[in-house]
Amino acid sequence: MAKKMNGIEVIDIWSDEEDDGSSPVIAYNSIKSTVKRENLKKKRLVIDDDDCSILEINPFDSVDKLSTDEAESQEDLTVIAEVGQVACRDYPHSRHLCVKFPFNTTPHASYCEQCYCYVCDSVAPCKFWAAPVGHCHATALESKWRILREHRKHGFLKDRRPS
Repeated sequence: MAKKMNGIEVIDIWSDEEDDGSSPVIAYNSIKSTVKRENLKKKRLVIDDDDCSILEINPFDSVDKLSTDEAESQEDLTVIAEVGQVACRDYPHSRHLCVKFPFNTTPHASYCEQCYCYVCDSVAPCKFWAAPVGHCHATALESKWRILREHRKHGFLKDRRPS
């Protein structure tokens, strides 16, 4: 049964088994805001982007952090493998997507063992990697690099040193 008290709609809740003479009063607005918060939490959990996922762990943390040097604890637990792989760390990726050397915070000429040239589709560094306007600066976000990549794929450009 809903009542209005001091301009706030309240709901009286009571149980027949535990009737101590008083009834708890819960503000309707409080219940409504709690339900809204729970619904927002559920929506946040459902939203997932196939291109990017937020990791709860650092993919660069070594498995050694899990092992211990104490002899008695080695009897109980032994780490024998690392499970899971991170796409932009463990698989080939273009330089601008490298996790080991983030494109916006490290020199573009640096690369990891899995990086490849976005324009040439070859293992980094390509022969045009370090020129003043070299391929190390190429990203999929800039149209000039996308066009150059397409021209190279279709054989419109020969392998000449950039000027």
